[in-house]
Amino acid sequence: MLATNEAAAAAGEVIVLALPWSALASAVKSLGSLAGKIVIDAINPLTPDRSLALGHNDSAGETVARLAPGARVVKAFNTTGANNMADARYSGGKLLMLVAGDDQHAKQTTMTLTSDLGFEAVDAGPLAMSRYLEPMAMVWIRLALVQQLGRNFGFALLRR
Repeated sequence: MLATNEAAAAAGEVIVLALPWSALASAVKSLGSLAGKIVIDAINPLTPDRSLALGHNDSAGETVARLAPGARVVKAFNTTGANNMADARYSGGKLLMLVAGDDQHAKQTTMTLTSDLGFEAVDAGPLAMSRYLEPMAMVWIRLALVQQLGRNFGFALLRR
């Protein structure tokens, strides 16, 4: 059964935004009201030349929150590639997935989903931490694509 974006968003409890930065505003508008919904922002604000469109005083995560008043926005799934989303298993341990948000319940729901996908979910703090997670994603993108390391790697958190 096909549904409009707005109908799908109305029916869902959790909405994941995984789309190009340039499509963000129109995509959020097409979803209708997201008040009360958990919205996971996986967007990195990239320009066509793969540089960041925003700096350390704003972020895609905070932009989503402004575009979707009342939504419970959480930043996650932006610091690794799609291949790791499909299969997060590595012999050396779990890949790290940092999660940032201001709503504790929304953040915990996102961390549970993240763990269910095989990642080590770590609370990175408030949504404003998106300002640092998005540049962190640039490290993965640069290593994978520009320096041609390939996509079969990710970040991990090691403890003593």
